[in-house]
Amino acid sequence: MATITTTKNDQLLEQQNTRESNARSYPRRLPMAIEKAEGIYLTDMDGKKYIDFLAGAGTLALGHNHPAVLEEMEKVLKNKSPLHTLDFTTPIKEQFIDEIFEWLPEEFRKNAKIQFCGPTGGDAIEAALKLVKTATGNRGILSFQGAYHGATHATMSISGNTKPKEKVQGLMPDVQFLPYPYQYRCPFGIGGEDSHKISSQYIENLLNDPESGLLAPAGMILEAVQGEGGSIPAPIPWLKEIRRITKEKGIPLIIDEVQSGIGRTGKMFAFEHAGIIPDVLVLSKAIGGSLPLSVVIYHKDLDVWTPGAHIGTFRGNQLAMAAGTASLKFMKQANLIEHAAKMGEKLQDILKDLQKDFPQIGDVRGRGLMVGVEMVDHQKAQNQNGSHPANSELASAIQQECFQRGLILEVGGRHGSVVRFLPPLIVTEEQLQEATEIFEQAVHAAVARG
Repeated sequence: MATITTTKNDQLLEQQNTRESNARSYPRRLPMAIEKAEGIYLTDMDGKKYIDFLAGAGTLALGHNHPAVLEEMEKVLKNKSPLHTLDFTTPIKEQFIDEIFEWLPEEFRKNAKIQFCGPTGGDAIEAALKLVKTATGNRGILSFQGAYHGATHATMSISGNTKPKEKVQGLMPDVQFLPYPYQYRCPFGIGGEDSHKISSQYIENLLNDPESGLLAPAGMILEAVQGEGGSIPAPIPWLKEIRRITKEKGIPLIIDEVQSGIGRTGKMFAFEHAGIIPDVLVLSKAIGGSLPLSVVIYHKDLDVWTPGAHIGTFRGNQLAMAAGTASLKFMKQANLIEHAAKMGEKLQDILKDLQKDFPQIGDVRGRGLMVGVEMVDHQKAQNQNGSHPANSELASAIQQECFQRGLILEVGGRHGSVVRFLPPLIVTEEQLQEATEIFEQAVHAAVARG
């Protein structure tokens, strides 16, 4: 009788399965228990090494356990600096504010106020919504199809994905969803440059029409590159038009840079590609240098709320502020933003070359190191836009084939059909080549398997 060997990985995964909530997600698709992490690599409990192109869903700008970050954290601990301070200030906090303000466009910086929130991006989005509602006295929020802003009650309400909402009653009211310019799957069925023009024209007409049924909104929220929606970059002219429209209508524009910010797209902030200035900027993930931290930065004219209007016990995470400052300083020293732009171009070039050999790859898109590959069923008829139906089964199969070969990637987008690349910004050309070779092998295997 054969002996069944239980690995260390299996033991911890089974323990997790027994004790943790059914809401856990990543271990279901990527069954691993992590023992070590360094740079772009993870090592599981059985000693298997993985290239991590998920990077904490974009959190790890410098990868795992970067020396510059660890050194600063060790300093804080050795100096017996306070770790938990609510919203009292400290030299560590002021240094962090100095550093992040230095990265802001001058026009934004000179009028900026900052709000420290609870440690997640979702809490910062909640704060941003409360901020604009308080400042304007209005209640409606304009959001976009395909958006993802979090999994709290309000942030789920303004996110596009309908499945998580199905069993949650009483979501935040007065949310109006607008068409996002998704060229490959144009919401208007036309594609091309006219798609984003129709989107902005539609939105402007909606806001000007006294019979639209839409009350004056408290604000508009958008991602300059949709992340969970499928790595969809907003066209630059569209972003400029949306900023013009919101400014003329006096609607505060909230830009969610939780995933796209801190150099991810080849600019410090994704909105900088369009040369626009938001009224409200939401940051989290990479801002804490791998530790939990979130902030809202906004125009001082919106700062009308009263003391305690938005609070959170862990809004004074000093270790995260120190790690964040160290991370931002290293990014500057190493020219990582320019590096991310260059590596992103190379990544898209490789993937577009691969697309020539695989008709199952419907689209390759993104900005910087925020790239998506949309998998399709090329044997089914194209729609009027020229795109084939999404193929979520193939995307999942490719993810599994990559995982078996030592590459961690995420899937997302419409129908879960987009394979997403979010490597640390420190990734080298050689590492990029290694990862894309694994991806090519995985596509071959998944396609052959049918």
